[in-house]
Amino acid sequence: MDEGRPRFEADRREREELAARFFGALAEGDVEGLRELLAADVQLAGDSGGKVPQFARTIIGAGHVASVLASAFARLVRIDVTLEPHEVNGQPGAILRDRDGKVLITLALDVLDGQIQMIRSVSNPDKLGHVGPVADAWAVRREVNQARRLTD
Repeated sequence: MDEGRPRFEADRREREELAARFFGALAEGDVEGLRELLAADVQLAGDSGGKVPQFARTIIGAGHVASVLASAFARLVRIDVTLEPHEVNGQPGAILRDRDGKVLITLALDVLDGQIQMIRSVSNPDKLGHVGPVADAWAVRREVNQARRLTD
């Protein structure tokens, strides 16, 4: 074994490539593209600490997770929320920021066997402060709802 060489570089590279495809599909609103990257029993779990808006429960299943994510992200993009690919807790992930660059949500992807098995979303402001200034998630939600009413 070569000293100093990472033992799992290929796996890391594969995870990063899968994450790049996932976030690309998310940015394009490509539900089918998202679904193809997700395990059939994928879970989307959130941690809001009860302090900010969050999904009411864990979302399970590739079709459901893909649809929910594409729909939610499309609404956020309308109010200038951006997605910044970033390693989160040692996993491929992203930071979503409001138009002022403040942290709204982090996403971490658990990848196994070439598919995303779990998506962990953290929006709890107590857990985001170390990433940077934290957005007012309630204000973002109000703005999303207002933008939605204007387009409906």
